[in-house]
Amino acid sequence: MPYLQTIGHELLYVEIMARPRTPKGRCLRTHEELKTEYPDAECELDYKNEFQLLAATILSAQATDVSVNKATPVLFKRFPNPEQLSVANVEEVETYINSIGLFRGKAKNLVGMAQRLVEEFDGQVPVSMGDLVSLPGVGRKTANVVRSVALGLPGLPVDTHVGRLARRLAITEEDDPVKIELALSPMLPAQERGEFSLRVILHGRRVCFARKPNCDECALNYFCPSAFTL
Repeated sequence: MPYLQTIGHELLYVEIMARPRTPKGRCLRTHEELKTEYPDAECELDYKNEFQLLAATILSAQATDVSVNKATPVLFKRFPNPEQLSVANVEEVETYINSIGLFRGKAKNLVGMAQRLVEEFDGQVPVSMGDLVSLPGVGRKTANVVRSVALGLPGLPVDTHVGRLARRLAITEEDDPVKIELALSPMLPAQERGEFSLRVILHGRRVCFARKPNCDECALNYFCPSAFTL
């Protein structure tokens, strides 16, 4: 709300924002502030279609988007669709992704995922949460990335950044990613949940670090209960 403040010899109106007092209020305020901070936020994994995003997101578990983006161009050139990946030798797939952590398990999951797509879904990436999480290597986070980013459906991916910021902002006390997703989702418009996640992830990467968060530069510091305390 506006209030009068004397600056020098001038009496000026200064706009201040009331601090939100509820978890939902803090969630919505975070959403609005980060829209301004990151208006063009987008998924930082490189992909051209739903299949590529699904594969890239499986590879991104416990790995950086940068490392995944370095590996996927050659991988997707060799296996451009589920049909070709489904008949691949796992050991060959490993050679394309061995720069990424846990590459052996991920190679097995990629081939298994492609086989399921071909056998059960006519080579198409399914849209429902239940069908997506039935695929090898796919949990709710990966499914929500595909749904919200590639398919334009409601989905709130929860990674370490989303969980950390949600707790610091006192939006939830939960540690489990699924419980965090279920707590935050009703607080946000369904079609904006994916955007919220993307912006929170960027903020976690660039400002609200796990160690020594940069509270001085944080657009949320005026209402964050953890600001300047860590």
